[in-house]
Amino acid sequence: MAVRIRSASDPAAVAEAAGLLRAGELVAMPTETVYGLAADATNARAVAGIFAAKGRPRFNPLIVHVPDAAAAQSIVTFTDEAARLAAAFWPGPLTLVLPRRGDAVIADLVTAGLPTIAIRVPSHPVAQALLQETGRPLAAPSANRSGHVSATTAQHVAADFADAVAMVLDAGPSPVGIESTIVGLAGTPTLLRAGGLARADIEKALGMPLAVPAAGVIAAPGMLASHYAPDAALRLNAKSVMPGEALLAFGEPPPGAVVTVNLSPTRDLREAAANLFAALRALDAEADAIAVMPIPNEGLGEAINDRLQRAAAPRS
Repeated sequence: MAVRIRSASDPAAVAEAAGLLRAGELVAMPTETVYGLAADATNARAVAGIFAAKGRPRFNPLIVHVPDAAAAQSIVTFTDEAARLAAAFWPGPLTLVLPRRGDAVIADLVTAGLPTIAIRVPSHPVAQALLQETGRPLAAPSANRSGHVSATTAQHVAADFADAVAMVLDAGPSPVGIESTIVGLAGTPTLLRAGGLARADIEKALGMPLAVPAAGVIAAPGMLASHYAPDAALRLNAKSVMPGEALLAFGEPPPGAVVTVNLSPTRDLREAAANLFAALRALDAEADAIAVMPIPNEGLGEAINDRLQRAAAPRS
């Protein structure tokens, strides 16, 4: 059975999606980062449906989406650093991991047993409209099979799911195209996942460098060694193309690829981030091996390289 896709420009579709969420169904929603597979974060059965639909391990926590900082403060305990970052970057592609409030009505499965909750305020107008219409916090990991390439269009969502999702709200391609940056603030401010907001901007707002997470700790989504992976094998930092390889290019491509998709001919990291997941999905359909040109590890390049390194890691 095909996934039902509705245009998010239709207010009736947003209202219907909100009704489905309140009834415990799953809805794929657009955000500025990637498409999210949303469920009512207060409904344990609905949240369990996310894990079942994605095939997601239950030790991997989810991000809770709320309409504003006030809603976040009813769920987590803000620190001074959290208040500073929320004022600077919310709504937007930043997730904060903070201590859970004792009275927070969030399903325990959302946190994977951790005393913290990952929370963010999305800036996408459709996500905001859906949150307002639903009137509940929404747990929403990326709308793709667990470990697979993230979805940045409604069609990507439909390719990964059948009738497990009640509706996909289609608002076109995700403008940022890469998941939110996650900062842990339950202790020393720590960069848990590079993402759509550059490390340097966060460190400037905090007035201090971000720490590195302890090895092997899963404190937030996107920290698994193998993640965001196409079926094809990836070869990173490729200066040339081997026989039979497709090419994920950045700038001027070398010859010889069976097919080439260029993240940004002008080497624009913002353009490359927006194109990354769609490009991986396109090349995955054409070849069993993908050569990836070097990408600078600065600004959004840190997040792009993080996704590529996890996509190229040995599969579990």
